[in-house]
Amino acid sequence: MSLLSLALIVFSGFALFDAAIRREDGFRAADKKTKPFWLIILGIAFVVSLIFPILSFLPIIGLIASIVYMVDVRPALRSLPGGGRSSRGGGGSSSDGPYGPYNGGR
Repeated sequence: MSLLSLALIVFSGFALFDAAIRREDGFRAADKKTKPFWLIILGIAFVVSLIFPILSFLPIIGLIASIVYMVDVRPALRSLPGGGRSSRGGGGSSSDGPYGPYNGGR
């Protein structure tokens, strides 16, 4: 049972971490609630899996929330251009517009 509980903690922790690194506008673009909504839900699921035993009611609800994120929301975010991840540290220049690089009217 402790191995199953550890697996649940790792799974919900990964889902929380994955939601935290996604861009906020990606959630709206994929039409999947908002980033704060998923961070709160997955954060509660993670904390509940740490506190309560696996066979109680609350960790099972948290597991369902984590599964919904992983099989529905995460693939929708990954299908967006850039994978829905934050683009800190590169990816484009400061002159890039929404349709590609700006060439100064040439």
